[in-house]
Amino acid sequence: MDQRRALFHWMQQWGLNTYLYGPKDDLKHRLLWREVYSSDEEAQLRALILEAELRGLTFVYALSPGQDIVFSSSSDLSLLKRKLQQVCELGCGAFALLFDDIDPSLSQADSELFSSLAQAQVSVTNDMYLSLGEPAVFLFCPTEYCGSLCSPSVSKSLYLQTVGEELLPSISVIWTGSRVISRTLTVESLSEVEGVLQRPPLVWDNLHANDYDSRRLFLGPFKGRAPELRTQLRGLLLNPNCEFEANYIPLHSLGSWFRGHQTQDCEYCPERALTSALRDWMDELNRPRQAGHQSRKAGSGSERTIPLPVFPLDPSSPPGSHPCSPPSSPRIEPRGPQQRSSSGCKSEAGEALKTQTSSGTSSGGKGALTEDQVRLLVGLHYLPHEHGPSAHRLLQDLTWLKANCHMVSSNGKKTPTQKVEEWREKSRRFLSLCQDIADLHCSVVGGANRAVLYDLYPYVWDLRNTALLARAFVCWLDGRVMSDNSALGSWKDCFHWCGQSPGGEQGVESEPWVFKGGVSGEVQMLLPAGGSTELFTHPPPLFPTSRLYNIRPYLSKDKVELYRMVRQLHTQSETSSHPDLIGDRCLGACLALCPEYCFILEDELGVCGCVLGVQDVRSFNKRCQASWFPAMRDKYPPRALPLQESVGGLQEDLGEYPDSLLYHFPSQLRLDALPELVDVSVSRTLLTALLTALKANGSPGVFCEVQPTDRQRLEFLTKLGFLEILRGEARSREGVVMGRLL
Repeated sequence: MDQRRALFHWMQQWGLNTYLYGPKDDLKHRLLWREVYSSDEEAQLRALILEAELRGLTFVYALSPGQDIVFSSSSDLSLLKRKLQQVCELGCGAFALLFDDIDPSLSQADSELFSSLAQAQVSVTNDMYLSLGEPAVFLFCPTEYCGSLCSPSVSKSLYLQTVGEELLPSISVIWTGSRVISRTLTVESLSEVEGVLQRPPLVWDNLHANDYDSRRLFLGPFKGRAPELRTQLRGLLLNPNCEFEANYIPLHSLGSWFRGHQTQDCEYCPERALTSALRDWMDELNRPRQAGHQSRKAGSGSERTIPLPVFPLDPSSPPGSHPCSPPSSPRIEPRGPQQRSSSGCKSEAGEALKTQTSSGTSSGGKGALTEDQVRLLVGLHYLPHEHGPSAHRLLQDLTWLKANCHMVSSNGKKTPTQKVEEWREKSRRFLSLCQDIADLHCSVVGGANRAVLYDLYPYVWDLRNTALLARAFVCWLDGRVMSDNSALGSWKDCFHWCGQSPGGEQGVESEPWVFKGGVSGEVQMLLPAGGSTELFTHPPPLFPTSRLYNIRPYLSKDKVELYRMVRQLHTQSETSSHPDLIGDRCLGACLALCPEYCFILEDELGVCGCVLGVQDVRSFNKRCQASWFPAMRDKYPPRALPLQESVGGLQEDLGEYPDSLLYHFPSQLRLDALPELVDVSVSRTLLTALLTALKANGSPGVFCEVQPTDRQRLEFLTKLGFLEILRGEARSREGVVMGRLL
């Protein structure tokens, strides 16, 4: 109710005078008003209608009976009349019957009475209109409600011709344009519709509707509608984003478009309207306000944050010792800034977050979003057919970096220094924009307006994760990607499908829902593993966190921190008098022999996770036998028997895998993370960073080994597309082998 009142206030302020309220009621399951609404709900609806009236707005009640009504049934018509009359008695004086998105065929009973679907719909609509006393506002939405749904065309559609000839002239007909979601609305196209319908259409504009894609949001201005339309329409309805707080700019700019007609102002300019809306929205965004559904104990000064479980995929740790164990069990020493920086490595993410904290925009306080950040937010979530400047730059730079990565490949020909520097300069610009997206995420989470946070957070969070992965991958490309003559695969083969338009006729623009995911989806499809939806789509955490994370390729200086981390993870299961033994057993061989497939996860305190990969297990095992194990025997001499046994155990950890497994899954991975992570999604993003690197260099599949009793790890991998390949009873080892094709 509070949100609707706020919407009324906005519409009144911007000169908009019609608001469509429409539960798409199922006629037979919601036959009687008092069976649908309690007395409290009835009182709320009455209050809502009164609120609209007091603000000079027209409240329209919409009903969608098309799926279950029998048009020729007198009892169905009586029930429909009674339903509308009950709403009328609550004070509503405007109505709509909607027949969109339904089966276009008639039942046998109806086909005996009506010659066509259009005639049946028009007959019922006329009847309802007359029974209500010919209200001043009565809307009809046809089944053919846009040009692309008309058969064979708008001007030759028998359905629209019937509507135009038989529907009473005072009833308005809803139209969405040339398509369900029209990029533009022109005078010429609407004049054609007017000629067939014999009345000016009432445009139902889906420009900002986002109910067809859970990863898209539209914050851009009202655009692509010719100013002359304002004098040639019977009306215009804007179908908004599902999230209430996301509609400030769409409605504000629509008000500017409409007021330009009323006041005869200069030509409407979407960019000027956006600037004006942004200026007003800034005050709203930084105003302290709680979300309507958020609960807080009386007298509580802060919200409670519950850490979400994050666990390592570590086949060597016994069940119950991994970090998702109950927090009551004593297992891990406290992390402090002094411990996380003991290696002398400075965390880039940590330094950035410390800078934020000093300026008051971190998670610890309620910071203010800057205008540049809000422009970035809008640019990344602009319009269905159009990206904003920041999104354009993000996609263009990533496309160029991908296409020209041979300039910095690990085994390519010598590239001129000038070309290398050009690649790295664009890389720095791309990484800087990704960091801006991470900062935007932190500012939204730490902002004062919690209502805005809860409406926008899933989209900002999704884009943050995508940018985090893209940033890590671009960093990895520099000096680690193989050129096209690699025996393991072709870089071009990974991307031959990129940039192709899915579906649609030649030269015909597709509806926006064909391209899933918006900017996040397009960045995803530019990555080697981008076709694997399960790696990118997962629900946001229940409790938003503004902690800043960074994922990057491994550097040799990270070794001390990684060894310290795995000592913490294995404190209970293993003890050693040598500080490096556990690290050498868990990580040493990968860090020494294939560091190009190691990624680091860090937060504001430093390293908090890692993922390690082996591109070719057969080759890796041979190299271990030739160089790594001899080095370990020298480091841990035979006179220290327990240590010598541990080196033997390390050899056993390599395992023996059948050729049939390694043929399809030649690569192996291991992931470790500390348990204090609040945002479980970063573990998925970290793992996906490795999968993109392995696929980019030609790996067809990857596997890892998990203890069969470790259900949490098995579930984690299963959600990411891993399937069980081998179990202990089929081999000499106890672990379950989970594999995934790339």
